[in-house]
Amino acid sequence: MALGRGLGELLGEIESAYETNNIPGKNEILEIDVNNIKENPYQPRKIFNEEKLKELSDSIIANGLLQPIVVTKDSGTYLLIAGERRLRATKLANIETIKAVVIDIDNNKLRELALIENIQRDDLNIIEVAYSYAGLINDYEITHEELAKIVSKSRSSISNILRLLTLSSFAQKMLGSNTISLGHAKLIIGLTEDEQKIIIDSIVGQKLSVRETEILVKQIKEKENTPTKTTSQKSKFDFDSLTDVKKLLLNNNLDVKIDSNYFKIKINSQEDIENICKAFQNK
Repeated sequence: MALGRGLGELLGEIESAYETNNIPGKNEILEIDVNNIKENPYQPRKIFNEEKLKELSDSIIANGLLQPIVVTKDSGTYLLIAGERRLRATKLANIETIKAVVIDIDNNKLRELALIENIQRDDLNIIEVAYSYAGLINDYEITHEELAKIVSKSRSSISNILRLLTLSSFAQKMLGSNTISLGHAKLIIGLTEDEQKIIIDSIVGQKLSVRETEILVKQIKEKENTPTKTTSQKSKFDFDSLTDVKKLLLNNNLDVKIDSNYFKIKINSQEDIENICKAFQNK
């Protein structure tokens, strides 16, 4: 399914509404009861900064709402398309009504418009953007290249952001809350969930820079690539008793005596030393 026709026009109408408060055609601007507006189920934003909401709420009390929200009619009520922070801040200010641009839009365009409106306004954290990209690609069966053109990004940028979704849920949460940076996150892609947790705890606890994190990740990867000893190698010098050691040495023409919990080797020549080495090398 291709992206809906007229999406650019819809976004343009929203911009026009913000600038001129005048939308042609069926679109209109109304003062709507905040309790009569339902949240958009396709809203990609999941995290709202409470401190910034309070700041916006205080600004609305002092200066009024400078930009209307955008809604569409929905069975006697209204469905929010854009402006959830403004709606939340208005409710926080205990203001009963809010100015809204009412646009005529098909319900099947809601997800599309909500995602792209947020993406284009830089209104999402990087993880929310990644899920938004994935949603558009999956729902509308478009390529990375096609999405790149829609959101005015490079194809490589789209692909790199989508790779963040391979991170563990813990890593995604830390990145989404800006506990770690995008630079940190890129370095731990491909590590196991446990390794990501260890690295992130180190970043937070030791305040590691991206460069320091890169070194730590490199050390972990090098440790993984270091060949481990095989079972036979691990048991190379395993003996049931000192008697077994004595037998080994005697078989190499060495004079050996066991005394309590240790043994003595009598060395008469360089050849004896060589035989000791040979005994353990051949074990």
